[in-house]
Amino acid sequence: WIDAHSHIWAPDTNRFPLAPGKTREDLRPPSFTDDELMAVARAENVGRVVLIQHSIYHRFDTASLLDAVSRRPDTFRAIGMVDDRAPTPGATMRRLLPLGVTGVRITPFIHANDPAGWLDTPGMREMWETAAETRQAICCLIFAEHLPAVRAMCERYPDTPVVIDHLARIGADGHTRETDVEQLCRLARYEHVCVKVSAFYTLGAKAPPYLDLVPLIRRVFDAFGPRRLMWGSDCPYQLAAGHGYAESISLVRDRLDFLSSEDVAWLLGGTAERVFFASRLEGENSLPRGGNLG
Repeated sequence: WIDAHSHIWAPDTNRFPLAPGKTREDLRPPSFTDDELMAVARAENVGRVVLIQHSIYHRFDTASLLDAVSRRPDTFRAIGMVDDRAPTPGATMRRLLPLGVTGVRITPFIHANDPAGWLDTPGMREMWETAAETRQAICCLIFAEHLPAVRAMCERYPDTPVVIDHLARIGADGHTRETDVEQLCRLARYEHVCVKVSAFYTLGAKAPPYLDLVPLIRRVFDAFGPRRLMWGSDCPYQLAAGHGYAESISLVRDRLDFLSSEDVAWLLGGTAERVFFASRLEGENSLPRGGNLG
């Protein structure tokens, strides 16, 4: 299987410096390396992972993820972060692609001083235009309130691959509102939009086996279909919250009785394979196999 959403970080902050204002004491847990991640993942037959740039600890510095991908190019792909306010963010995306960065994370909490206008910058528009060509997915860490703005971008850039993280955090406050679900499902009209069915520990009742989330997942499944949904754990935060890795994958693998075995295969691997691993990395863009890219 493929875990489409996990973070890693190393305790060696000299090699991989933290963002300004952050120290080793801020790391929770103090260490979660790629080795520690895979020890947890392999116990549940998860052999590949999409690594997500940590926007708080490292901001736009992808060095730690690039290092992990360079050492395990068959195991990892990376979702990096690119500063839309820096010069030529599209060129930065193209430079990162052959290094295994097959997606770019965006969020209103980092990308703009005014969250209401976070998508309305020349750099952000350049990133969406570039992604339509490179096929790097624009991965949106958002709440439901941000869905209309994302939908407007999908209307403007219909060929750009887009992934919505964590079901747009619907139900994070304990309430699954019909209007929020409708906003998410409206994105299904754009054929290149996918959704991560992930981070269950943060949604709804926030308690395994997460069965209260089944109606929401069913609505999203009916709108998008299995080939545009992917599961992700959101490790190590899930573990830090006292929830098990097995409990997360089990909801999709064992408890959604409306899924066929083929559907399960798409949610637990096929979609992430198509979006992040079955990539454009050929010829001069082949992933390096070793060395420190940091």
